[in-house]
Order: sequence, then structure tokens, then C-alpha cells
Amino acid sequence: MTYSAPEFLVYPELQSTNTELKNLLAKNKLAEYSVIVTPHQTAGRGQVGNVWESELNKNLTFSLLLRPTFLAPHLQFYISKLVSMAIIETIKQIANIEAKIKWPNDIYINDKKAAGILIENSILGTKLDYSVVGIGLNVNQEIFISDAPNPISLWQLTNEHYNLEKLLERLLENIEHAYHQLEVNRLSLINNEYHNSLYRISGYHWFEDNKGKFEACIDHINEMGLLTLVDKEGQKREYAFKELKFVIND
Repeated sequence: MTYSAPEFLVYPELQSTNTELKNLLAKNKLAEYSVIVTPHQTAGRGQVGNVWESELNKNLTFSLLLRPTFLAPHLQFYISKLVSMAIIETIKQIANIEAKIKWPNDIYINDKKAAGILIENSILGTKLDYSVVGIGLNVNQEIFISDAPNPISLWQLTNEHYNLEKLLERLLENIEHAYHQLEVNRLSLINNEYHNSLYRISGYHWFEDNKGKFEACIDHINEMGLLTLVDKEGQKREYAFKELKFVIND
């Protein structure tokens, strides 16, 4: 199937860029790297219905279309890996700040959340058809008023305002570069870089599952995105998304 050139669509306001991109996909044959961006996302979504706060004209809220038909469905977590790494690389380039990847899909600076990712994949037969990659990055927002527990913006860290257009352009370039590494099957490189970029990758930290709080260290994250911890008794514990909480400031 052939597609036209990628679309770059700007909306003055949207409830959700992911929802709008999926609506367009149902009507049109959009090309890979098509982007929907809005300066005012009123109902941005995170995993399992979490809400993303974003002040008008202050942050990056956009969705990107990828078509990773070369990737087996059970390896779809690699999309999250490469997007996460592209975000932390962009933050380092633009703001000279070391960010980390909090499993499975948050970008943390110290113990605060600077960005969130929502990836919605479509599987067609035995392969991935497309991935809608939604990203919210806190950039110039000075005050957060929602009940989100720990947001942080680049402005709050550096007291500098950033050009959103240039920041988006750099981030899209970095995503494309990371995506190319996946296309040419450099999975070991992606895995190593992702592992080394994880939040709380060193030492023991507090976590909480349905049995309560415990101390453990991160062992690894497998190809399907499952997280394995090792507790202080040496027991390995494996978790899927939303089965585990990182205990912050406990």
C-alpha cells in the first residue's frame, strides 16, 4: 500500500491528539510520520485513563503516526523504548538536563514527571499495522494546578523559556533516528541504552504491589515490557503494567 507525504496538522484545541489521529486513520490513508499537534489539549490521556494537565501554549502535546509493519506484535514495547530514549536525548540536548525513563512510559527528572507517553498499537493479522504515539512534555508551564502528584517542567528546572516549534522539530528528528535503529534490527543497542537510562536502575528502592510495600532493585525489562525486580531476599518478581507502583519520597 502506498501513502502520500506525511501530514503535519495543527489544531487550536483538541481533547486528545491520539483520539483525533485515530479518527483520521479511520477515514484516510495517512503516511508514516504524520503528526497532529495542538497548543491546548483539554483531555489528554495517560495509561488506563490518567489525565494529563497542560496549560495553553506552554507545553508540547502531539501525536505521531508510525507504521512498524516490520515488527512482530510481541515486540511492540520496542516502540515505547525508542520513543522514551528520544525524549530524554532531546531534553539533554535542549536543556542540558539528565532525564530518566520510569517504567513503563514516563520521563522523570529526579523524582518528578516531565513527560508522559501513550502508545496505541493496531495489529493486523500477524504484524503491527500502525502505532499512534502520543507525547506530552512539560516545557514552559510555571504552575501546575491539577492533583497530579509530581509534575515538573523544563522552565521550573532552568528558569528558561523554550521555543516549542524548535523543540518539537528536534524531538521528531530524534524519534526518527531511534526508529531507524529499530528498522535495521539493532535491538541489542536499544536494549542496552534503554536499560542504562532507567529511573532507579541502581540500588534498592521502595515499590508497592497488591501485597504491600517492599524494597527491591531492577533486574531487567524483557522484550514484551515486563519488569523483573529482585527483592532483598533474592526473590525475583515480575510485573506487567499497572501491577506495580514506584513509591516516591517514602
